[in-house]
Amino acid sequence: MPGSRTGRPPVQRAVRRPVAPGPPRDNAVRRLYTRLHRAWDRPLTAYYLILGGSLLITVLGLVMVYSASQITALQMSLPGSYFFRKQLLAAAIGTGLLLAASRMPVKLHRALAYPILAGAVFLMALVQVPGIGVAVNGNQNWIALGGSFQIQPSEFGKLALVLWGADLIARKQDKKLLTQWKHMLVPLVPVAFMLLGLIMLGGDMGTAIILSAILFGLLWLAGAPTRLFVGVLSVAGAIGVLLIKSSENRMARLQCLGATEPRSGLVDCWQAVHGIYALASGGIFGSGLGASVEKWGQLPEAHTDFIFAVTGEELGLAGTVSVLALFAALGYAGIRVAGRTEDPFVRYAAGGVTTWITAQAVINIGAVLGLLPIAGVPLPLFSYGGSALLPTMFAIGLLIAFARDEPAARAALSARQPRFGRKRAGGAGRGREPRRWNTMRRRASAARSSGER
Repeated sequence: MPGSRTGRPPVQRAVRRPVAPGPPRDNAVRRLYTRLHRAWDRPLTAYYLILGGSLLITVLGLVMVYSASQITALQMSLPGSYFFRKQLLAAAIGTGLLLAASRMPVKLHRALAYPILAGAVFLMALVQVPGIGVAVNGNQNWIALGGSFQIQPSEFGKLALVLWGADLIARKQDKKLLTQWKHMLVPLVPVAFMLLGLIMLGGDMGTAIILSAILFGLLWLAGAPTRLFVGVLSVAGAIGVLLIKSSENRMARLQCLGATEPRSGLVDCWQAVHGIYALASGGIFGSGLGASVEKWGQLPEAHTDFIFAVTGEELGLAGTVSVLALFAALGYAGIRVAGRTEDPFVRYAAGGVTTWITAQAVINIGAVLGLLPIAGVPLPLFSYGGSALLPTMFAIGLLIAFARDEPAARAALSARQPRFGRKRAGGAGRGREPRRWNTMRRRASAARSSGER
């Protein structure tokens, strides 16, 4: 072998073998998408979304009610936390209603439909009795309960229409009567129009719009033909146009759409324009919690109908998008519950509740953004008002009960075992005895067996 220039033998290099092609590398984005898809498709996803989303909206609403209502309370010579304490009390009562509704069986929900409807109709008629009904901001839709507590029966009319309408349509579906247009409309539409008439006697156009949305949602879920659906919608639209043209206040609200100055000709658009000012001054992350400027007398109804504007000013775009995401998650979970159930009543009731909450949130936020006329409806679970909060939390309890009642969700919940006090699965196969907790009862029985007293 010839030597190299340095006198050393040449180094023999190993022959490189061709590398066999291995499995293709999995894309990290695809893996993440697969994990999220599996987590999103779990049986308890709707249950957690409804429970967590409603809880977060309610807690954030309490914080914003406290922040937005302080100046209004002080201007009324009341303690700064006056409205917050009333809202906190309503949230505590509503939590009890939510827990009760979430534990009720479906049969009990259906049994409550007629009593709730009868009670709502009675109270809504009682509002129009002189000396009993109370007018607030020009609308006579309240009943005084004594002191500073008032109740708005029309808010409970939404819950009554959902439960009664769902039970009615479910019974007709069981008897296969929904193929006839008479059974599709009667008595659902006449009763809904009766509720709308009682509401409009007090002048509350916003609540009437929400009730109309619930009615159309129930008809759509029941599979109403297009011509029938369009016919009912046309009649309701014609009545709505007539009611709007007959009121100068409602016509003025329509003229404030897109207004950029507080005074647009002869129309006063102060509230709509200052709501836009509050959102515009918030920026990305807001001016800080409690640092709103518009709530110092510039923005009317800062803690009720326009609390979303104060949220945008203090928490910025990040805060408002978070609220929108929570409502979107709540709406998706409600649609998922309605779509996966085999019980007709559960499908109609879940769809009705989802339509109610989603439509009311869209109307409120659209009015604050200047995209819709100001209808005077609160943001569900978020705005101040116990009369609106109590039936809404009961409706959320309905969705939680329905989400738990899904076959896959029931199986997932029954497969769970408590962390304490019971033998864990697989413990006997591993040769370990079940854990024995040193409770007071165990210590007492041990003392008696040893002869101690």
